[in-house]
Amino acid sequence: MEYFRLVMHGVLVFLMLLTVSPGITFAQRERASDEDTLRTYQIDEIISSGTRTRTKVIDIPYSVQRVSNYEYKYDKKVSISDVLGGTPGLFMQSRYGNHDVRISIRGFGSRSNTGIRGVRILQDGIPESEPDGQTRIESIDFQNVGAIEIVKGNASSLYTNAPGGVINFISDLNFTRSHVTQFNEFGSFGLSSNGFKAAVKTDQYRFLATYNYHSARGYREHSQDYWHIFNSAVETQPSELSRLTLVGYYVSGLIRLPGSLTRARYDQDPFQPNPRDVGRDAKRVTQKGRLGVRFETALDEDRKNEVEVTGYGTMKYFHRTAATYRVFNRNGIGASARWTNRTELGGHKNEFSLGGDVFYQSGPIEEYNNISGKKGDLLRDLTDETISNAGFYVQNSFGIINDRMNLLLTGRYDNVVFINNNQLLEVRNSRRTFGKFTPKAALNYKLTPRIALYTSYGLGFDTPAGNELGNFPLSTKPEVMLNPDLEPQRSKNFELGIKGSHSVDDLDFFRRIFFEVTFFNTKIDDEVVPFELEGDVFFRNAARTNRTGLEVGADAELLYGLRMKAAYTYSNFTYSEYVARNIVLNQQGDFVIQDSRFSGNVVPSVPKHNISLALSYTRVLHDNITGFLKTHLMSISGMYVDDFNSDKTSGYQLLNISGGVDFVFDKFNLLISGGINNVADKRYVAFININSTRKEFYEAGEPKTYFGGITLGYSM
Repeated sequence: MEYFRLVMHGVLVFLMLLTVSPGITFAQRERASDEDTLRTYQIDEIISSGTRTRTKVIDIPYSVQRVSNYEYKYDKKVSISDVLGGTPGLFMQSRYGNHDVRISIRGFGSRSNTGIRGVRILQDGIPESEPDGQTRIESIDFQNVGAIEIVKGNASSLYTNAPGGVINFISDLNFTRSHVTQFNEFGSFGLSSNGFKAAVKTDQYRFLATYNYHSARGYREHSQDYWHIFNSAVETQPSELSRLTLVGYYVSGLIRLPGSLTRARYDQDPFQPNPRDVGRDAKRVTQKGRLGVRFETALDEDRKNEVEVTGYGTMKYFHRTAATYRVFNRNGIGASARWTNRTELGGHKNEFSLGGDVFYQSGPIEEYNNISGKKGDLLRDLTDETISNAGFYVQNSFGIINDRMNLLLTGRYDNVVFINNNQLLEVRNSRRTFGKFTPKAALNYKLTPRIALYTSYGLGFDTPAGNELGNFPLSTKPEVMLNPDLEPQRSKNFELGIKGSHSVDDLDFFRRIFFEVTFFNTKIDDEVVPFELEGDVFFRNAARTNRTGLEVGADAELLYGLRMKAAYTYSNFTYSEYVARNIVLNQQGDFVIQDSRFSGNVVPSVPKHNISLALSYTRVLHDNITGFLKTHLMSISGMYVDDFNSDKTSGYQLLNISGGVDFVFDKFNLLISGGINNVADKRYVAFININSTRKEFYEAGEPKTYFGGITLGYSM
């Protein structure tokens, strides 16, 4: 009944909002631009991260999606969950705004209690993920992003540590005129985001720069944050056959961490902080930057041979306070290269690519005593940490039936090295090396030019991250720094799907529709899972996990300007075989060691059912004025909190409403938008701190939140 009431609430509010706009007939459609109609996602859009070459969505035998910045033009744009919340197969648990969101695709990434794991994050095609696969996305500014590419499912045959997929955030360089924009976003709990965007287009180059200052008090005590985010990109064409691109960013900021709560504390007040984290002044202070350059060229006028070379350098200065005060100082250098050949074999189209990547990162980690969030004078540990990955890949796309049936074969070999040298106690020095070849075969068959069946089978490989390799007292060599027992997780991945689109501009109903249905099954050996010991998080391997799921997505223009986006994800993830030595808290309050059996249990922190339904309406109110309204309903089923399945969170439904008006007068543009998230002010667990020995699993989601924005632009 509660779910039904929320659905009806959303529909009624949406219909009432529609009635406030002046009447307008369908005859005015010729005055609306493609953007005004909120054009439907098209099957012939180009994806570059799906196959590491520029390929149409219809020709990629994977589940992929491309999201334009117009999709979230009127929405709140603080967190990635604000922007990608309606993507089938993608589940996000927001913790502290945009800077500690758990991203999970088909269960990969759900193990991470901090940062992003199992999903490769790119920014302009350059790894934002560190060499070990760990990622934080402080540099992502949605005012700067023009499009987001999402590859769902195993991408290990093309990218390092990408068993769950790839997300590529692309700078907004695809503009037609020079312009400057001043944007402001504000909202509940002290939210403020202000900055500018400058775009310059000449016959010789395109230049883009954005600066954003974000600050918020946070909806939980001790969850304040602030960030300075600068992004820039320059693109030029030295010749008709080549392109040179320079991209860079710099980020500086701080976020305080309120911590997870026990069930008793959560029930008492879900927004209170953990007193231990307040006493420690748990926080992260970050300064990071990157500069990259990419050169692409065709070696012949027919573009049968193309070469792409990318180089980049990174820096990161990072403080983290918890039980101790840790200081990370990391510098990195990376490069990638690719050669592509397009030809015919026996009259059949064939595209062959050979490429490679290398990323080296090194620097000291200092550990001091923590005095209420201040760095103490006692140096407890000093470690030189080096992490590197190097890999090469091959792929071949062969047209079994030209323009109808295509076979894609890919394979990648990765070598990931971890070296920790302790400067205070040399006997603790450690080195771990992981390497594996991961092939994949995929078949794409077009039933029509715009509807395709696809299937794939491939191996996945995901090494532990540097922070996951921390040693613990029960390992076989507790005296060394890196856990000698933790192994990479390996997976066998199968998927079968259908995707397509239909478009008839002359119809008044269902003019455009895109749909995709994907079934997947993944079997994982040695899955890496977290556990906690006296407040510290360590990792171990589960023997075998079975994941079966279904992803369904549809995007349709029901009437001219009226759009529906729907997504449903079903996830049945269980431990097939899993016995581990575990440390538990007994009834006397003492920690004891015991062997625990988890076989048959459900994998924690993954909902069995994930539903998203959005209705949006764009309407030309006047020659120069466009209005927009949107209502979005999400329904998430309950999730287990640990491998024991000792407790399960309640399912929840969230209703969000947004709208805005876009004024265009000559060269000036004024956009006013606003909305309410969590209209019913639901209390729900948004983030689960998996396998906490202290039973501190629960972190509350955002309550009812108001937000608004004012953007002023001028085009040259």
